[in-house]
Amino acid sequence: MADAYKERRCEALMVSKVALVEFDGSPKESLVHAFELIGKIDDLNSSQRSVVVKVGVFDHKTENHTTVNVLDAIISCFSKGPRIYVAESDNYRGKGLERLQIWKELFTKRVVPFNLSDDPDTKRVKIADEEMNFSHILFKPNVFVSTHILRGFEKGSIIKNLFGLVPDPKKARFHKKLDAALLDAYEAIGGIDLAVLDGTYLYRGVAAMPHATKDSAKYRTETNTLVVGRDAVAVETVGAALAGLKPEKMTVIQEAVKRGLGEGDLGRIEIVGSSFEDMKEKCSSAAKAFKGKKK
Repeated sequence: MADAYKERRCEALMVSKVALVEFDGSPKESLVHAFELIGKIDDLNSSQRSVVVKVGVFDHKTENHTTVNVLDAIISCFSKGPRIYVAESDNYRGKGLERLQIWKELFTKRVVPFNLSDDPDTKRVKIADEEMNFSHILFKPNVFVSTHILRGFEKGSIIKNLFGLVPDPKKARFHKKLDAALLDAYEAIGGIDLAVLDGTYLYRGVAAMPHATKDSAKYRTETNTLVVGRDAVAVETVGAALAGLKPEKMTVIQEAVKRGLGEGDLGRIEIVGSSFEDMKEKCSSAAKAFKGKKK
């Protein structure tokens, strides 16, 4: 079974295709359209596979995280999954379950919040030369979805989200070897099956930082865009470029490419849906608006 999943994943990554779609109001229809553009997700939406949606939320008092609407759209697209785990771990700001309350209106008997730090059923992995226990839900055949925000943060978003797989709340020790920790985690769980970058807003400056204050909301600008793909490295690359970063200078992307985990060259990524140049101009205009707010 594991070989079959690996084979399907390799086929999905043969052509790194990333969908750019805009939405007005609810993002559900746009996300479905994005899946159609990248070749659908029929192998992921299965009654035989539970789904883990790793959200990125450093502090539940901030607003720089995937919106309720976008997470709702992701959940709705996995109609066949027997269980959907919305997952986060503890950090020094608090318990994972406390931060997951941001999305409490979406929780049901099938869609459940899950604290990766409290799972007694674990698998031993090696992350940045340190052995630790990862929650059993992170491994195949479960589907792993990473969702985070569109932001101008040089450490990334979709891949940086994997930092939350580390169950220990004292994660700061990995900051000096962050790329290794993130990509070791990526490989340990068998990869990200689906990446959904929530561009409801573009976050710049202080608002792009994980530990941004609640006031950082005034430093974001509305862009109403989704960046979606099966190759998480490619999604990270496209999202970074839209946010005004240079993917070729982002070490986590370039190290992921060296490990063969995905595509980090914009020229080799097939971008479908909305025009990349138009979207880049839209985000550039948003960045200018951000600078105006800052003044």
